[in-house]
Amino acid sequence: MRFMAIHLTVYGQTDVGLVRATNEDAFVIADLTGGSLFVDPRVTRFEVGKRGVLLAVSDGMGGHQAGEVASALVVESLLRSMAEGCDAGSCDELMEKAAAQANREVWEASHVAGREHMGATLTAVFVHDKTAHIAEVGDSRAYLVRAGHVRQVTRDQSYVQFLLDSGGLTPEQAKRSELRNVILQAMGLKPDVKVALGRLELRQHDCFVLCSDGLTNKVKDDELREVILTSPRLDAACVRLIDLAKSRGGEDNITVILAGVGGDLPALVPGERISETLVVLQEYDAPSAK
Repeated sequence: MRFMAIHLTVYGQTDVGLVRATNEDAFVIADLTGGSLFVDPRVTRFEVGKRGVLLAVSDGMGGHQAGEVASALVVESLLRSMAEGCDAGSCDELMEKAAAQANREVWEASHVAGREHMGATLTAVFVHDKTAHIAEVGDSRAYLVRAGHVRQVTRDQSYVQFLLDSGGLTPEQAKRSELRNVILQAMGLKPDVKVALGRLELRQHDCFVLCSDGLTNKVKDDELREVILTSPRLDAACVRLIDLAKSRGGEDNITVILAGVGGDLPALVPGERISETLVVLQEYDAPSAK
């Protein structure tokens, strides 16, 4: 199989915010071909090799630092499974199995005193050849900025999203709802988890944004797009986004990964919509109320 010459320019940063004492977010940027991890806040550019590149954000919950443990377990387990299995099977199947394994590890670790009911979200993008494979559990988000437009390429697994889908809330009501942080599933709360999966065909100059809700609860999608398009570098855009969330209260931890895509990729076809290059492979269906 011939792999196209694709490169990523990536920057990630996490911030405790202005209110919380500890940071329960975690993230990973990993070049699985070269075996390199990028966890320091610095811009990194590298070629996407035959084993691909993994980007992931996890937002922990649980108190008494249990959330911090859960999110760290999620990204560590996901990375380990992806690194061990990325030479075999389909990328989509690998992502699902890796997320399921991470869920089991958090579930098992939650049976320790002081860590009961701990859990975490997971949003991951695995860039392999000319395709991005997307996995989600919870309500951390992945966005795509392409040709001046922004599109959320994950779907919140939250009670507010369920109410939106069922017509119980309007978009404006959803933005103000006190229930917006209630999620319907998370890593480690049950022994099994339903992983939402998607697949995106990459285009020249695509830019991914992975983030925890410490950002999206404070910064609108259009503001996110504007910051990225008007910033000279990814690190400058990331700092501006985090500072914007903090200027509006910063009650939660804030984590952002930005990844610009370039190289031997198709140019955007005039009039082509993001939805035409995005396939939803598996959705999370909210349980019906009884």
